[in-house]
Amino acid sequence: MNVIREMEQSGHEQVVFVTDPPTGLRAIIAVHSTALGPSLGGIRFWHYADDDAAVHDALRLSEAMTHKAAVAGLHQGGGKAVVLWDDPLEERKPALLHALGRAVHELGGRYIAAEDVGATTHDMDSMAEVTPWVTGVSTPGGSGDPSPVTAFGVFCAMWAASEHRWGEGSLRGKRVVVEGVGKVGAELARLLVAKGAIVQISDVDALRVKALVDELDVNPLPVDAVLRTPCDILAPCALGDVVTLETIDELKCEIICGGANNQLASDEVDAALADKGVLFVPDFVANAGGIINIAQEFTGYSRDQAMSEASRIQTTTAKVLATARAWDLPPGEAAVRMARERIQVDASPSGRWEPGDPAAWTNGAPLTKVRP
Repeated sequence: MNVIREMEQSGHEQVVFVTDPPTGLRAIIAVHSTALGPSLGGIRFWHYADDDAAVHDALRLSEAMTHKAAVAGLHQGGGKAVVLWDDPLEERKPALLHALGRAVHELGGRYIAAEDVGATTHDMDSMAEVTPWVTGVSTPGGSGDPSPVTAFGVFCAMWAASEHRWGEGSLRGKRVVVEGVGKVGAELARLLVAKGAIVQISDVDALRVKALVDELDVNPLPVDAVLRTPCDILAPCALGDVVTLETIDELKCEIICGGANNQLASDEVDAALADKGVLFVPDFVANAGGIINIAQEFTGYSRDQAMSEASRIQTTTAKVLATARAWDLPPGEAAVRMARERIQVDASPSGRWEPGDPAAWTNGAPLTKVRP
């Protein structure tokens, strides 16, 4: 893999490779864009097949974060960190998290870390002991676990997609398959059941499935049956690359709207879904609740305010789908174009965020979180 060429093609500003032999830390921090403000994105702890796969994931995820922040109307850019982590049950020691925190700190605020797959609020708290450039902490002023707000945002996007497809936003009686019932997927299932949807769930972790079946009285599905199960809405809430050109023919849903990042294996899948008549809500539009939640930390955190801001995802989704129809483009392509147009209009004069101007990334509100 030619990293420099990949960065050039995708428009990345910076990629940092991090190792700390005493703790065994191996990580990659990708800063895609700071045109609208400092790059913000989660830290993912995951087992990768090889180093190239980890780099590829960091690049794709960070670019998606740029689009997510831009479409959501935030004054922030996109970044992501991935940590090569082989054993999900292995305890992360403070020394390793401190080493990761120092690597984030050395970027001087160009990248602000958050919680992603495999990460916990405890991890964020440990990193915050050595750098202020961390969000999602449990201390006063922190937002803690962002997954409830992320799930609510996906629910709002699903409501808008339902209105776009069927002329009504109500999800009562709609058959929804939730693939992946971690923190976001489980909370989404709860919201859907509360609104009268008929929910089926699937996850590689059988204990998660059982717990949610017992709690909500929903029906479980085998993992390999998710794509071909007849439903109104498929909600991918696990990892990416769920839908490929090879699996499109298996789909028996009318809408795809979920919380996972990079749900489509390639850009070509976006157009192929449109040709098939499946309405796709771009994942970076639907799952923007997490980044909206984190943004609240810098203006004085309130969960009620975060939920209120996340509810705007319904309007944003409706706008994206209407624009895609007007432009005669697949929704994913239309959303990316909308994001890039906003960056061109609102980017800082230098094209990059400069430290010392916090108002540029807090929507002009007073900055309440101390930054060096």
